Amino acid sequence: MELRKITKLAMLLAVSVVLSLIESFIPFFSGVVPGLKIGLANIVVVFSLYYFSFKDALLISVLRVFIMGLLMTGVFSVTFYFSLGGALLSIISMAIIKKTHLLSIIGVSIVGSVCHSLGQVIVAILILRQTAMIYYLPWLLLFSIPTGIVVGFFSQLLLKYYKNIEISF
Repeated sequence: MELRKITKLAMLLAVSVVLSLIESFIPFFSGVVPGLKIGLANIVVVFSLYYFSFKDALLISVLRVFIMGLLMTGVFSVTFYFSLGGALLSIISMAIIKKTHLLSIIGVSIVGSVCHSLGQVIVAILILRQTAMIYYLPWLLLFSIPTGIVVGFFSQLLLKYYKNIEISF
């Protein structure tokens, strides 16, 4: 991998971590569903999936989860596993749907958002051994659609902007 690409990916990873940190301090319907977030860092993941590759987007997504685990929740904590499960299911599902060319970038983002919520609930049920966690799913899915639209919209804007200019280092 060339140095220029590594530098761009490192900068994108840093931006995704900063967006996650900022978002962690902004309560978003925290009284309605615990842990509910817009997922601003996923703008970087969706952008990376379209601009670079699945492998690069996967790397950014997983490294962001690990870094946030180090900074906020603790690596290998329960919330770390929730995040990791959601991130993995999300990026894999987005990559599969993107390959079909059936949906726009916003549609792919919605699928990613829905699968992120689904992944978190699956991990919660497996780790906590509480099938009652399934009752969070309708609420999470309800909010996944608008948050997926927001992430997809900004990812699309960023992609258009980035393709129109060449950032030189």
